[in-house]
Amino acid sequence: MRTPPSTAREKPLHWVGSAKKDFLDFPKEVQSGMGYALGLAQLGGKHPNAKPWKGEGAGVLEMVEDHRGDTYRAIYTVRFSDAVYVLHAFQKKSKTGIKTPQEDVKLVHDRLKRAREDYEANGEKP
Repeated sequence: MRTPPSTAREKPLHWVGSAKKDFLDFPKEVQSGMGYALGLAQLGGKHPNAKPWKGEGAGVLEMVEDHRGDTYRAIYTVRFSDAVYVLHAFQKKSKTGIKTPQEDVKLVHDRLKRAREDYEANGEKP
């Protein structure tokens, strides 16, 4: 028996700032796992390991992957009905334990604002 084609419409994936370049610097295994999570988001789903990013409210999520003793993060938003925006991708190098450095928190905040502006400028409403 054949599986009927999916009726889910894939949302476009947009990269803000240097997020794509930074993501492509991750190890291939990390890119693969996070890429799968982003693909699920494009189809309206949520990876079981995706968790809310604190401080920006609903619809901003974080994927965390550990690889050979290093931790990698990708922050993205599904807040907009017709697009997914990757806001930031970085290797966590915090010297203060598990807390995310303030410069990364501010960067996510600023890029979320840029994503909203881009989304609205292209005739879409959140």
